[in-house]
Amino acid sequence: MVHHSGSIQSFKQQKGMHTSISEILKEKSLKPSRRSLPCLVQSQTHPINLNHFLSVSLSPEPKPEADVLSQSFSTSCSLLPPHKEDVKDQYLEESEAPTCETRADETLLLHKPSITRAKLEARADSLKGRVPTESSGLCFRDGKKRIDYILVYKKSSPQVEKRCTFEKNLRAEGLMLEKEPSLTNNDIMFVKIHIPWDALCRYAEQMNIRMPFRKKCYFTDWKSKKLGSWFHLKCQQIKSWLPRNPMKLDKEALPDLEETDCYTAPFSRARMHQFTITKRETFFSNSTRSRIIHHVLQRTKYEDSKSKIGMNRLLGNNTYEAAFPPHEGGYKSRHPIKTHGAQNHRHLLYERWARWGLWYKYQPLDLIRRYFGEKIGLYFAWLGWYTGMLIPAALVGLFVFLYGLFTMDSSQVSKEICEANTTIMCPMCDDNCEPWTLSDSCVYAKVTHLFDNGGTVFFAIFMAIWATVFLEFWKRRRAELTYDWDLIDWEEEEEELRPQFEAKYSRVERVNPISGKPEPFQPLPDKVSRLMLSVSGIFFMITLVLAAVFAVVVFRLIAMKTFASFNWHFVKKNWQFATSGTGVCINFMIIMSLNVVYEKVSYLLTNLEHPRTESEWENSFSLKMFLFQFVNLNSSTFYIAFFLGRFAGRPGKYNKLFNRWRLEECHPSGCLIDLCLQMGVIMFFKQIWNNFMELGYPLLQNWWSRRKMKKGGGAGQSIDNKAQLPQWDKDWNLQPMNAHGLVDEYLEMVLQFGFTTIFVAAFPLAPLLALLNNIIEIRLDAYKFVTQWRRPMPARATDIGIWHGILEGIGVLAVITNAFVIAITSDYIPRFVYAFKYGPCADKGSHHENKCLRGYMNSSLSVFDMGQTNSSQFRFCRYRDYRASPWSPVPYEFTLQFWHVLAARLAFIIVFEHLVFGIKSFIAYLIPDIPKDLCDRMRREKYLMQEMMYEAELEHLQKERKKNGRRYHHEWP
Repeated sequence: MVHHSGSIQSFKQQKGMHTSISEILKEKSLKPSRRSLPCLVQSQTHPINLNHFLSVSLSPEPKPEADVLSQSFSTSCSLLPPHKEDVKDQYLEESEAPTCETRADETLLLHKPSITRAKLEARADSLKGRVPTESSGLCFRDGKKRIDYILVYKKSSPQVEKRCTFEKNLRAEGLMLEKEPSLTNNDIMFVKIHIPWDALCRYAEQMNIRMPFRKKCYFTDWKSKKLGSWFHLKCQQIKSWLPRNPMKLDKEALPDLEETDCYTAPFSRARMHQFTITKRETFFSNSTRSRIIHHVLQRTKYEDSKSKIGMNRLLGNNTYEAAFPPHEGGYKSRHPIKTHGAQNHRHLLYERWARWGLWYKYQPLDLIRRYFGEKIGLYFAWLGWYTGMLIPAALVGLFVFLYGLFTMDSSQVSKEICEANTTIMCPMCDDNCEPWTLSDSCVYAKVTHLFDNGGTVFFAIFMAIWATVFLEFWKRRRAELTYDWDLIDWEEEEEELRPQFEAKYSRVERVNPISGKPEPFQPLPDKVSRLMLSVSGIFFMITLVLAAVFAVVVFRLIAMKTFASFNWHFVKKNWQFATSGTGVCINFMIIMSLNVVYEKVSYLLTNLEHPRTESEWENSFSLKMFLFQFVNLNSSTFYIAFFLGRFAGRPGKYNKLFNRWRLEECHPSGCLIDLCLQMGVIMFFKQIWNNFMELGYPLLQNWWSRRKMKKGGGAGQSIDNKAQLPQWDKDWNLQPMNAHGLVDEYLEMVLQFGFTTIFVAAFPLAPLLALLNNIIEIRLDAYKFVTQWRRPMPARATDIGIWHGILEGIGVLAVITNAFVIAITSDYIPRFVYAFKYGPCADKGSHHENKCLRGYMNSSLSVFDMGQTNSSQFRFCRYRDYRASPWSPVPYEFTLQFWHVLAARLAFIIVFEHLVFGIKSFIAYLIPDIPKDLCDRMRREKYLMQEMMYEAELEHLQKERKKNGRRYHHEWP
């Protein structure tokens, strides 16, 4: 549904059902927008640059136009032109047999004179010299039927009967199969699948796949035309004077995206005359063909029992080793893409998206969606949007950090700690520990000021608002993408039952209230019992996480005692850094180890629930994975933020764990530096580990597979040149996509979003680290999808699923945690209370931070009497707390300042949360989920499509009557 330049006047004058839109179609269009499926060249195996060469005649003799338009070269299976005496295909009639070669309409390519005649002739000479087997692997042996799907099995597999029954049923469904042995392993056999035209149409109608309509209409935004056409022209003129945005891709770099668009409607064989079918072999895109075959594979039986159904079960019992759609060829070429064009969509994606040198460029989302499907396209769209929104957050966080860096030496608190040479602090352990001077922790205090300064509160509020703006504008961006990719009505039409659900509950059926058809039904008692069992498993695993955190706490207590009494002076002096650093490293190793266990448990519990649809299965699995890994990743962080040093007690009355280990205390400058160290180390190492597992591990596996191929380790031929392999062999030696799809990709980014927002008050550099990681992540994922993984099944989706709700929950949790971090973990509130109530500026109107904080450190430390039995030469020592002195009437009781600070902390939490939540709600209210111009376009196009369907049907009936010699009228019969 594109912009349409129609006659608005005639549209307003005629409102009956018989209103004609012929006048609307006559006017010249202004600027059509990209829309879901093209009308003429919807899916081609090769981009236009290559097709331009394949379509233009290279002969210098002039030829009639009809002859020129009919010429093309075969590139996918055979580089030679097809012979006229080709015999009739044994599978279907010649008129319906789609040729594997890709041919483009000459009229669409003549405006692309980017390749000169000399370059075309040079390209033709190079193509003529190739061996035909170089491009093999995209078609059947006859060179006509394209390969839409690949099945792989081992000859030694004992499941022969199941496989034969399954393949027999596939043929009965209308699919065509052809077997081919592997060149690298004698035990591997490939089953190539092709779906002919009749089967495509039948299943496209069953699956309600939307296809392009015959009528081409253009929609003009009459509001902009009426209100400010002159202003619009002036803006365009000024924009042309500005330098070109370096982040945008050249239109010439992606010529295949410049297509003619049109309306789409659910495909119907009865109304086939209404659809734009210029060539049958290109009407359905490669991704659509693969999706239809996947639908058939998932619903084909391999035994007579109702539960013996689907490719997933055959993959699980090792009847087949793999099932995947093939790539469209290699991703590299000997010739530069600028002069010779792209060989295929995979090559184009590699050159314009997956290369590391394009890290600053926008992503070609339409091309990604066409090759990998809408679901993967939405993931990269969301990832790119999230990365772009991180730029302002990273800049503000960097500014806050630099503010702390520049004011570090002038901070009054740091000065007092560094100059406190005579302030004796109480020992950190009971055995073999001596008192220490406060000035020994000067570096610790300065580092703390980097993250705990006056900009912390501002940055916490900013990030809470940023999270809301990010999610609200993503809703608008998602609405535009679902409109452009024709996904508006997809969910209601095409959501299908999982084969496992159908097999499990096939005995119990009920009528679907939406479709009105009977379908398998899960009884409520069975559903509730399974959910209760799943929830019990979740709570058990969360308990295991808390047990791991408790083990880390015990380790920190033992390490604190060991480092505080260490013989090496350097370690003894920096025992707090040593304790925190080793604790974080041990915690990180436990986190990564438990993640492996959580993935298997989540998979088991999700299958136990038997979700009804694939989206329900994925949402349930995603929620479990998020809960497990979020608690696993953040439980120790929550301990440091809110529990570390809160229950340690005081000198002479310390609280001990198991009456043995004294609980850990905070540094005199606060516990925020421990929280910052915890976040920084885990975030840094986890990103490195994830990047290695995403790219490094597949690279190592693929390298090992190539090494085995060269040596003939699979009992097959020794292959020296990988180019000699057919495409199915090359794809088989790539790594499969994760079994859980995009769950791992989303999970990594959502956990990173949590780190970026939840404790951002303690670590303002988190958005910057996330931005740098995501810039690498986009190209790393692109390189992985294009070069290291087999082509995934092109699935469809309208949004990012349950992850959006999880992101909103994280945004709410971030407001609460940042309020508590500022109020409890940092020293912002105690300094604020001292400055306005107890400091030198308490009774004065003017307040200067450094001047008003004089004496703050002495005020925040209490005195303890170590007694005459103390082995050291000091009798009194200081410790961090607000307690009365030992010579007061009530020694060691909380002072009035303690209660003032506590009240201020509680008041700050309430005010901060209400203020930020109010701003978030107001912003969410101001920003609509769908842009108004998009709503207007959708409503108008819905009306125009009804008119088009009416006139197309009327025109068809009139032609039929005229053909039969009957009278016809310009009205509905």
